[in-house]
Amino acid sequence: MDVMDSDARTVLQSVTKGAVAGPSAVASWPGVPLTDNVTNASVFDENSLPYELRFNEGHMVTIITYSILMVISAVGNITVLTIILKRRRKAGTRIHAMLMHLAIADLLVTFLMMPLEITWAWTVEWLFGDPLCRIMSFFRIFGLYLSSFILICISFDRYLAVLQPMRLYQMDRRGKLMIAVAWIASIICSLPQIYIFHVERHPNATWYEQCVTYNAFPSKLHELAYLYFGMFMMYWLPLIVILFCYASIIIEIYRRSRESICGQGTDNVRRLGFLGRAKSRTLKMTIIIVIAFVVCWTPYYIMAIWYWTDMQSAQMVDQKVQHALFMFACTNSCMNPIVYGAFNIRTRRTLVTQVRPSAGMASAACTAEIRLPALSISVRRVE
Repeated sequence: MDVMDSDARTVLQSVTKGAVAGPSAVASWPGVPLTDNVTNASVFDENSLPYELRFNEGHMVTIITYSILMVISAVGNITVLTIILKRRRKAGTRIHAMLMHLAIADLLVTFLMMPLEITWAWTVEWLFGDPLCRIMSFFRIFGLYLSSFILICISFDRYLAVLQPMRLYQMDRRGKLMIAVAWIASIICSLPQIYIFHVERHPNATWYEQCVTYNAFPSKLHELAYLYFGMFMMYWLPLIVILFCYASIIIEIYRRSRESICGQGTDNVRRLGFLGRAKSRTLKMTIIIVIAFVVCWTPYYIMAIWYWTDMQSAQMVDQKVQHALFMFACTNSCMNPIVYGAFNIRTRRTLVTQVRPSAGMASAACTAEIRLPALSISVRRVE
């Protein structure tokens, strides 16, 4: 194989990473396999391009799938956003603000990333120039980062509201700060995309251009470090925070419900019932949140890790399967409005029960910490 053929293989290898290498670093455009039919050819014209480099039924499946996901996500997130905006005008809360930003993040995925995938599958090659290649690569990952970081904000805010309650104005200020940090962190994590992605011409078919990461990293080690960083920030960090925060909330609710047993009055029985329902509701929400996040993203990242560690064997997996895993991961943007909307967007309920003076000092000591407003996060929503 001559030098030109070697260069062709290198460019194609960079492009092929799109299916599995991770949304933080690669193109994820319809796969270009490294077959001898491609790399050994010295001259290409449009009619002689191999099947994988031309529009085919795999691209059509991609277009149809993303179109369906786009409609579902748009309807769900726009509905959630509309409800939140209406209720915020009357009595806005931190959780409503965070849900609003979560819906915005998912809409960024819906109206920027998904149309890009649809258009890219339609054209197969990149037709929009180097500047747009870099800009769209930034926005392609920005919404995914923002969605993950807002999930962290919601979980951490609930954790602090239960375990470290403070005055309302302090909690509101803290909530705004966390949202601002989530946006800034998403921008910072997405900025490398502008440098990494660029347009390359095929060494043989010089008219054929693609938006790739070829030659962007000094070494393979640098590339893997960036890919694993993206996976940690987008997958492992949110998962760890969600599990820790909601597990702590459940433990705290359980502890307080046990403490309330030492009170024998009617008020204490009522509080115990509220706490039992709060514990059950928080547990259900935790399970659904974790399952939705894990089920959507885990298969994709298992395939990605396999690809990063053993590219040779991973390339034997059908490209359609690899792209299906990434499309399945994107369904998390459709699940978020369902999960958080079902558990958090509801009519305000009057569940505030004041702690009344108790005749016995022991009873007062046992119930003093069980004021329902401090646990409102678990009963209905965060104040």
